[in-house]
Amino acid sequence: MCGIIGYVGPRECKALLLQGLERLEYRGYDSAGIALRELNELDYVRAVGNLQNLKTAAGPNGSRSTHGLGHTRWATHGSVTEANAHPLTGCDDGKLSIVLNGIVENYRELTRGLKEEGHEFSSETDAETVSHLIERHYDGDLVEAVRRTFNELEGHFSFVAIHHDHPDLLVGARYQTPLVVGVGEGEMFLASNAIAFLRETRTVQFPDDGDIVVLEPGGVRYLRAKDAAPVEHQLVELDWDDEGAEKGGYETFMLKEIYEQPEAVAETIGDRVRHGRLELEGLGLSDEEVRNLRRIVLLACGTAYHSCVVARYVLEEWARLPVEPDIASEWIYRNPVIGPDTLVIGVSQSGETRDTIEAMKLAKKKGAHTLAITNMMGSQITREVESVLYTRCGLEVSVAASKTFTAQIALFYLVALKMAQVRGTMDPGELGFILDQVYELPTKMSQFLDGDHPIEEIAQRFYDKPFFLYLGRHIGLPVALEGALKLKEISYIPTEAYSAGEMKHGPIALLDSDTPVVVVATDIHVYDKIVSNIQETRARGAHVIAIATDGNEDIQHHADDVIYVPKTPNFLQATLAVLPLQLLAYRIARLRGLNVDQPRNLAKTVTVE
Repeated sequence: MCGIIGYVGPRECKALLLQGLERLEYRGYDSAGIALRELNELDYVRAVGNLQNLKTAAGPNGSRSTHGLGHTRWATHGSVTEANAHPLTGCDDGKLSIVLNGIVENYRELTRGLKEEGHEFSSETDAETVSHLIERHYDGDLVEAVRRTFNELEGHFSFVAIHHDHPDLLVGARYQTPLVVGVGEGEMFLASNAIAFLRETRTVQFPDDGDIVVLEPGGVRYLRAKDAAPVEHQLVELDWDDEGAEKGGYETFMLKEIYEQPEAVAETIGDRVRHGRLELEGLGLSDEEVRNLRRIVLLACGTAYHSCVVARYVLEEWARLPVEPDIASEWIYRNPVIGPDTLVIGVSQSGETRDTIEAMKLAKKKGAHTLAITNMMGSQITREVESVLYTRCGLEVSVAASKTFTAQIALFYLVALKMAQVRGTMDPGELGFILDQVYELPTKMSQFLDGDHPIEEIAQRFYDKPFFLYLGRHIGLPVALEGALKLKEISYIPTEAYSAGEMKHGPIALLDSDTPVVVVATDIHVYDKIVSNIQETRARGAHVIAIATDGNEDIQHHADDVIYVPKTPNFLQATLAVLPLQLLAYRIARLRGLNVDQPRNLAKTVTVE
């Protein structure tokens, strides 16, 4: 989720790069840096923290350089240090530099080979591998060196290279992460988002996956990485204003972040899953400690708590450990019973949620092993626990969480599978199959988000209803809880969420012909039970909106409206089934004329008890 900006042209570019990074800072503010091609060298300035620190380090003086790169980082590999900040160099006295957005999944193998050849690494990042590979292939042709490097990489990434010996040349490459070219008059831009250069030009081109981008002041050319064949791309005129540009062309940050979920989940899975292998650095437990665990406690608030409820099902099913998800603000006042054989996992998007931090302090004091799952490197929760696993979502601006929820679930899938692998509680063939399916989740999420669904029509019919009921069973229950929370948060409609089996123990009294009932009815082993619960609601006149799995025609006999999501194994369905619920809540709130990014009475980070 990092930000990239590059420039070649006649103008002094230091101010242009810093301006572009300022517009991209939402993509990462752990550190930032620029590389400028001066007469005798590439001049580097890097700084930890927000962009103002880089501006201070760069100083007020101008630079005559008209050729440079900039980067703002959201740390995924390596801690937040100046050494890990981009641009990154190789071993050639700083003549070559790269910036990268994304994950290089096979960096371990590549780095090992490069070190055996004598390359010396100066950072902890996967990205530095790219600069050393370009060095390995470079024989005076930077374009060919980038192309050959690209063909050795696995993962999802965009990167741009600059070399002192090639004035007015930038070479980029793209695979499954954003890269856009800005076309000016005698000048060119290359960035991870057009917002970076929109004040200078609105004429753009969008490279495809597998394209090598060759940028010079007079224009751009493209070639396919696999065979160097030339590629053509159309010019596009953007009609975004500045506010729209910050949102990537979406009408709100929330909608933008809903559509960023495939990227956020892909980044979070990243190099942790490769060809059926699972690497979970950061878990902080030896294999023996994992085998000796007797219990897991999951602590969080709000949306993060719902991800913990999903985790209970997968950890118990795959790792065969008893799991207790709890609300952090309640757990700390219970005098909880835990000890050295208990793993306590605290989940907080911001890493600053006061209730969750205090709960983790208590767990550590009582002798449990403590692990945090957070999106913010260096946040307070990371300083209170023994080990940390990071989601890799980039900044989430909207108060109502979306991409951080699905990324937390994806990370919990990996934790559960790792524990199952160590404890021997899953057949290796099944474990490998599930890992492959986890890796495919971002593609299936994109498939849904890019498809046609009756969400707008449903929202039009029900946006003015006074009450909604959400129902789910098994893995569908936390999805229903999260869907109901989204509707409450941004539309202000009173909404209840229940286990479908509990409906007849009270909530059924709320139903009448004016009640929309949203039911998570994907293909799981309790599907027949869910159908029975649907029939109970319809007998009271309620209108049923079902979330179902592609190919399930039976559900159409029981529900009034159906929204289909792609097929995936039942325990992985939460990441897909929540997408229509996010969009439904969003459309209802917009039809009610509400500010979805900043709902009343709510804050993004709750730092008080």
